[in-house]
Amino acid sequence: MSAATPNLSSLRINRDNPPPRSSRGGGWIRIALIVLALVVVGFIALRLVGSRARTVRIGSATATGGGTMSAEGISANGYVVARTKASVSAKIPGRLEYLGVSEGSKVKKGEVIARLESGDYAAQLASAHAQTAQVAAQLTQANRELQRAQALRADGLNSTLDLENAQTNVEVYEAQLKSMKAQEQLAEVNLENTRVRAPFDGTVLRKDAEVGEIVAPSSAGGGLTRTAIVTMADLGTLEVEVDVNEAYIAQVRNGQPSRITLDAYPDTSFRGAVRQVVPTADRQKATVLVKVAIQDRDPRILPEMGAKVVFLREGNAPSSAAPRRVTVPKDAVAQRDGHSVVWVVTDGVAHAIPVELGAAREDATEIRSGLQGGESIVLSPPGDLKDGARVRAAAGQ
Repeated sequence: MSAATPNLSSLRINRDNPPPRSSRGGGWIRIALIVLALVVVGFIALRLVGSRARTVRIGSATATGGGTMSAEGISANGYVVARTKASVSAKIPGRLEYLGVSEGSKVKKGEVIARLESGDYAAQLASAHAQTAQVAAQLTQANRELQRAQALRADGLNSTLDLENAQTNVEVYEAQLKSMKAQEQLAEVNLENTRVRAPFDGTVLRKDAEVGEIVAPSSAGGGLTRTAIVTMADLGTLEVEVDVNEAYIAQVRNGQPSRITLDAYPDTSFRGAVRQVVPTADRQKATVLVKVAIQDRDPRILPEMGAKVVFLREGNAPSSAAPRRVTVPKDAVAQRDGHSVVWVVTDGVAHAIPVELGAAREDATEIRSGLQGGESIVLSPPGDLKDGARVRAAAGQ
């Protein structure tokens, strides 16, 4: 009996219908990846929202001392100024024809330092002279005719009307002559006004116009018209103006000896004396202006130099420091839980700092405690601003 031949077709792999794969493990992996992606996206969104800085207006807290008190006396800083100083301009408008001074020129009172084009004014004066001479000649002739009319009337050779007419002619020419002399005087004044003279003895500090430019009185200036030709000052009237803290102004008096030190020459001091304590205070700075005359004249002392003044005192009163005043703009003060606060910005983060308010001065408020001065603060803080919020300065600040 022969062996049966095996059916090999039953061993063929059917590739048309592959067996289904198990989905248990792959499904959980996909879910885990989706959840992880959502967590990452949420975390990033929270970071972006949390790090977004609010745009606010930022200012600063200002600290002023107004000077200090040492063993010698109160000291304050200021600048050298000239008590007698002027911007010299022409009395009439015109084109600058001549300028005879430069920076540093010394001039005397009444000296011609500049001149305007004067051809028109000279012609007007010449015309006025001629008309005055003509009317004067006519008046002379009228007086002769009056004398003749009076003689004829005495002899009965003319009428009373002829005499009255001769008298009228004389009066008319007298009135015309008076008017012409006034016009002649006006022409002389206009011609003189083309000459710009120094108002006092002094030194030219600055040239404000050049030859060829149109100049005019300060009340008529505008556009490209210059209103000043030179700026000059009497350097013999130099003094120092300083701001003294109002807390110590009672210790400064007129005539009080002082020591002046210039920033340019810190190793040299000059004697001074208080000339005037200005009878008003600066509400913004809480200071009073004091003018100190310089008694030691020195060519090194120039206007606008920085200077320090020590008001020397008598006796040995104990030394102390001038009170430090801190002020902030009024719109920087906010109310929080019934307390006054100022939002201080540090490293881009805003914090509410409780403060004690002092006197209000125009658009600023004094801070008695809570700030040291120099802090960056939020102006007009939003009502929903939270402590620790990130902020940034508005554009243009």
